[in-house]
Amino acid sequence: MDGIKKRVAVIGGGIAGLTAAYYLQKEIREKNLPFECLLFESSHRLGGKLQTLVTGDGFVIEKGPDSILARKPAAKKLAEEVGMGDRIVRNATGRSYVLVDGRLYPVPEGTVMGVPTRLWPFLTTRLFSITGKLRASLDLVLPRSKMEKDQSLGAFFRRRLGDEVVDNLIEPLLSGIYAGDIDQLSLMATFPHFYDVEQKYGSLIRGMFRGGAKRPKKPGKEEGKKEGQFFTFTTGLQSFTEAIERRLMDGTVFKGVRVVKIAAGDGRYEVFLNDGERFVVDSIVLAVPHSAVPMLLKEYDFFAPLQSVPSTSVATIALAFSERDIGPVGTGTGFVISRRNVQSITACTWAHKKWPHTAPKGKALLRCYVGRPGDEEIVDLDDETIVRLVLDDLRQVMDLPAKPEFSVVTRWKDAMPQYTVGHKERLAKIEREMEIHLPNVYLAGSSYRGLGIPDCIRQGEEAAEKVIRSFRG
Repeated sequence: MDGIKKRVAVIGGGIAGLTAAYYLQKEIREKNLPFECLLFESSHRLGGKLQTLVTGDGFVIEKGPDSILARKPAAKKLAEEVGMGDRIVRNATGRSYVLVDGRLYPVPEGTVMGVPTRLWPFLTTRLFSITGKLRASLDLVLPRSKMEKDQSLGAFFRRRLGDEVVDNLIEPLLSGIYAGDIDQLSLMATFPHFYDVEQKYGSLIRGMFRGGAKRPKKPGKEEGKKEGQFFTFTTGLQSFTEAIERRLMDGTVFKGVRVVKIAAGDGRYEVFLNDGERFVVDSIVLAVPHSAVPMLLKEYDFFAPLQSVPSTSVATIALAFSERDIGPVGTGTGFVISRRNVQSITACTWAHKKWPHTAPKGKALLRCYVGRPGDEEIVDLDDETIVRLVLDDLRQVMDLPAKPEFSVVTRWKDAMPQYTVGHKERLAKIEREMEIHLPNVYLAGSSYRGLGIPDCIRQGEEAAEKVIRSFRG
């Protein structure tokens, strides 16, 4: 294109790549910069796992993630920029439960990722035995970790709070986020804040009580109902990615084409597509899964560690019922399941309670999840079998009719990258090598520095900033 001095290719159209392209093109447009940004996506839609099914009778069903953590600002800022601010809705607050040994127990009030910030709810809960509570109290006297290198989440929490608290509460809560084995996941790549709290206060319980977490307030008359910690959009998360896409420049988005190779030479890069076309670019944002990077850049052996990073396969199952046909769920919003249980499901959200906009009046919508390390075969079963297994599990804790009005099963193969012990160090080493051998090439996405939607958006925005800085010299 005449007048274009620099060109950047964003490879991967999930939320991280979509964000990178948006912020790059925004800067180009507003500053009238002589740059061009192209976005390549192998599928025929953008947005990656952010997929929403809106039915004709009023159900709003998320096939992937269902919400965004509100305290991380990157997502809300982007939503407001692309005109989605008036569609934001916070989750309804209510009791969450843990299923242990076939019984639902309320998550003790005031816990943050399973760590107590209030003493009385922890002491009075029946979720733990007296022995388990006494073992957790040792956190108040145990010495700080002497950590010279990374450790697993499980090892850290088991040392501080004991096996029972970890197995009955912390593990089901954290595994619900990462779909992983907390005894393999990296502490410093997932929740370094807890290590910082322990180092500062000498105890997790003492630290969280004194200031390591914002403890929820009991709402008074003047405060009204407590605001939820998550948000989504009344039209679903997919409408968010569609709003971003509408802000991209015409002719700069290539869907349904796959990048098969990247070659470096003379300070620039050649991007080869599966349809035979090729583009010469000056910078690249690789917003693709970690497993794809070594395949695109085969001659660089420093990417080899990415080939051994595990990923978990999961599936979401949405079940619709008439609200009068299911057992009472009160003010609850759902439950997670300890892996000590025999159930196939790992969690269940009563979506019509947590997100009232997702179901028509008088209807109930349940979203269940299956798939965990060591138990991923269920994801490959046919829809009918998965739904039957899920219903069998649900009927152990609630009343349900013989069949749902309809069901939606969505599989995500190798979709949840596992940040195993040493993740941050491995990634830092790879990026140091990239600075030397592949300047102006950047990684962004769920495989690298955070799985959540705000984390991916932040990575996309940061990658765009790096590209602009490099172009300006």
